Amino acid sequence: MQSETMEEHRKKSPIKVSCGVITLSDSKSKDKKQGKNTDISGKYLFDELNKKYQVDSYDIIPDEKDQLLLSIENMIDKNIEVIFTTGGTGIGSRDITIETIDPLFEKELKGFGEIFRLKTYEKLGSGAILSRATAGVYKKTLIFSMPGSPNAVKLGISIIINELAHLKKHLKE
Repeated sequence: MQSETMEEHRKKSPIKVSCGVITLSDSKSKDKKQGKNTDISGKYLFDELNKKYQVDSYDIIPDEKDQLLLSIENMIDKNIEVIFTTGGTGIGSRDITIETIDPLFEKELKGFGEIFRLKTYEKLGSGAILSRATAGVYKKTLIFSMPGSPNAVKLGISIIINELAHLKKHLKE
């Protein structure tokens, strides 16, 4: 079912959206040049976003709270409007993404995580409960956090890529 109002908003949405990608990976961050060659999920995000928008920043960092916060702040300082993180969303002791960004959110976009888990459940079954994908707004910047697996990133970006300009429009109101 299509909403006339939503379609009208999409038509009035800005075309340019500045994006940033942060991959959290202890192993890939040790050698950043080599890491970008082996970062399948981050590279997929980078490529898919560049088809419609503009990726102005791409970082690979270890699973460290301080480095994630610094990377987010640096991207905001560069006027990045939408930040995507991949990795660090599991329940392992080194998975710090959700605990780091949740307290930052001024507004949470619960629908992203809910749809992500529903679609994961439809494909994989009850293992979807392990997903802690989330999204929210911090300093007028959208942040989407997804698991690090390539399939999770493909699913996550498929949910939101066509809505980014629309989301930006509402964020700037």
